[in-house]
Amino acid sequence: MSPTTDPSDRYRTLLLLRHAKSDYPSGIADHDRPLAPRGVREAALAGDWIRANVGDVDAVLCSTAMRTRQTLERTGVRAPVHYVDRIYESSPGIVIDEINEVRSRFAGDIGGHGELAILMVVGHEPVMSSLALNLANDETSNGAVAQEISAKFPTSAIAVLRTTEPWDQLALGSAELVAFHIAR
Repeated sequence: MSPTTDPSDRYRTLLLLRHAKSDYPSGIADHDRPLAPRGVREAALAGDWIRANVGDVDAVLCSTAMRTRQTLERTGVRAPVHYVDRIYESSPGIVIDEINEVRSRFAGDIGGHGELAILMVVGHEPVMSSLALNLANDETSNGAVAQEISAKFPTSAIAVLRTTEPWDQLALGSAELVAFHIAR
């Protein structure tokens, strides 16, 4: 980046990844449910797609649930991670609050350039679909992608949004919904 380029003119990319398919072992609390064998495979496919189509993730916010932690591990994404209990059983507003705090949360982890360009959130339904649709600006977003997300946001699905807003100013309607992929 040249010294005359304003960093606020750059796009920031937000990846919303729903955890991979989980198992339902008897006697295990919901928070502690692990991935099913299918989920292990699909999480790896999600990571492959992210690397091939988006690039290197700079930072990750991840629910503390076992299935989200295992999904992140299986993606192979190597970025600083902050595990956030509030993302488990949350709302879009809570996740936006967490995103608004990423610059301070990851300040020591994002390198000398100080830019956190690609952020991934690993979470749960129905929050991931609601968050994607509510962050999306209706005028600039891909309508077909929005319709697909409205129909279903299955396990291992990834919504890709981009914005010129700094992370601490990300708000409803301030991003462009550009892609949706189901890792299968």
